[in-house]
Amino acid sequence: MSTAPKKNGSQTSSFGSPSRQNHDSSKFYSSRLYEGLPKEKLDVNFRENSIPTRSLDKIFCKSSENMSELPDNSVHLMVTSPPYNVGKLYDKELTRDEYRAFLFGVWKEVYRVLVSGGRVCINVANLGRKPYIPLHSFIIQDMHKLGFLMRGEVIWNKSATASSSIAWGSYLSAKNPVLRDGHEYILIFSKDTFTRGIKENMKSTITKEEFIELTKSVWSFNAESATRVGHPAPFPVELPLRCMKLYTFEGETVLDPFMGSGTTALAALLLKRRFVGYEIDPNYVKLAERRIGEVKNQSKLTKTDIEAILTEGVQV
Repeated sequence: MSTAPKKNGSQTSSFGSPSRQNHDSSKFYSSRLYEGLPKEKLDVNFRENSIPTRSLDKIFCKSSENMSELPDNSVHLMVTSPPYNVGKLYDKELTRDEYRAFLFGVWKEVYRVLVSGGRVCINVANLGRKPYIPLHSFIIQDMHKLGFLMRGEVIWNKSATASSSIAWGSYLSAKNPVLRDGHEYILIFSKDTFTRGIKENMKSTITKEEFIELTKSVWSFNAESATRVGHPAPFPVELPLRCMKLYTFEGETVLDPFMGSGTTALAALLLKRRFVGYEIDPNYVKLAERRIGEVKNQSKLTKTDIEAILTEGVQV
């Protein structure tokens, strides 16, 4: 007679668990390591409010610190890259704490307008070297204060288009070598709960191959040319495209509180999502609207169509 021990569901070990069969992670998530972090709500109301038609597919020329055009619990995804040269845009030089307070006000409004289970994707690059300023860590802290649940972070590997020039610092010497940034972050959060409320006829637009690729924590694709777009810090259309495919269903609403040159809106049009944007610079609003107009004039949109329009470099 066999005396082999009876198999039980695996539990989280000190260094993780290689087995996923009947895996019970409750002990790990109830550990003291998680004390003080936002908790997922148990009783979630997935009720959604409709956005007035007049506010859909529109860019408002105003600060996103007050998104009065949007009801509570009405947006399904927020994708953005906050301005780094905020002093130029807002005609004043902000301290680091003032900059964080400014963003905190925007994130607070984002929390209000997101549906329960709605997602946030924030593209951010860190700054400086003497010393290095980890903006992404400050944003994570502030999002936790607001109650956002962090889902993870993606490393956007831009090394394929990185300059081949030598980094500043001590060349071939340990005296003071300086790192060259070949990456940015995409910080990902949820409101209230990690899952989404499901309604009838919700259509995903992601393929099996895309799902496998986009659930990796490192994404590799080219950066966008500021000269070509006519904006100092544009992100490529690939970035919001990936976020929308992974985190929204067709027909849902995507918000960009720093719309800039309109790339998020272009991605939304391509994937048959609705968009709402905010941008304080009227010249960038005009630029975005012209790019959007070019896309809307295409009868059948493909990713190649969008990239071709971007390549034309429509200028204000």
